[in-house]
Amino acid sequence: MEINQKNVEEIVEVVTREVLRALAEQETQLTPDGAYCTIEESDGIMVKTCFDDVGHVISAGAERISSTLGNIPDDLDLASKIDHTLLKPDATPDQIAQLCYEARKYEFASVCVNPGHVKLCADLLRGSDVKVCTVIGFPLGASAPDVKVYETETALRDGATEIDMVINIGALKGQDLTLVSQDIQGVVEAGHRAGAIVKVIIETALLTDEEKVTASLLAKEAGADYVKTSTGFSGGGATVEDIRLMRRVVGPTMGVKASGGVRSREDAENLVKAGATRLGASAGVKIVQGEVSTSAY
Repeated sequence: MEINQKNVEEIVEVVTREVLRALAEQETQLTPDGAYCTIEESDGIMVKTCFDDVGHVISAGAERISSTLGNIPDDLDLASKIDHTLLKPDATPDQIAQLCYEARKYEFASVCVNPGHVKLCADLLRGSDVKVCTVIGFPLGASAPDVKVYETETALRDGATEIDMVINIGALKGQDLTLVSQDIQGVVEAGHRAGAIVKVIIETALLTDEEKVTASLLAKEAGADYVKTSTGFSGGGATVEDIRLMRRVVGPTMGVKASGGVRSREDAENLVKAGATRLGASAGVKIVQGEVSTSAY
């Protein structure tokens, strides 16, 4: 009798789904008094989230229901440089849970999400080495400095350990360098008080080379840990030329993050060779698997 591989995979997937559902229901019975859990399934992903009696998340997790496990590359060094990113405004909790699941699986450096998702990510990644990164003043950078500081402090309380802030791009182009410096320094000081890493997004697609140099120097002088190319929302992303320029400006010890348009392993490797020490990408899984992605964030 000839075995139909497709039918076998479908059967395995159904069985896996039912086993996971049964286990999740069994675990629900073990939750503390007053706690309750929800189980949602979408596009092959089962997400279980448990809440206390006042509605706060006490645990969460995601499992992909699939008959194929996929391949994890032997060399995860590139993965350790990737901030696995999902910054789309319509990102759902299920998608954020999947992002965290992938970050654990592939041992990415961090997940990078909007501030509203920080608490969920901190819960999902508790006990792992994956950091929780969020964005401040994103994506325009035009918020008042005090607002950026408040946003940073809130994100840190929610569990963020890395902060990517957008500079005031208009102030830079208008030569108000005092404002730009104070803007960066306020976030850096707030971040460092909590032991967080701070990356400064200069939005290279909107700058001249001279402005890129100035912005990078201001970030360095303000004590930032990284200078970062892009938000990915302003019509351009990281280029090898910009990474080389930024690396020359900040020297060998400061971090340089390439973000926006990093879609393939080749892109990632070229940017690292040019001087990038961190990569922001929504296509992290495809990058480490050597595939090409058409997505951007």
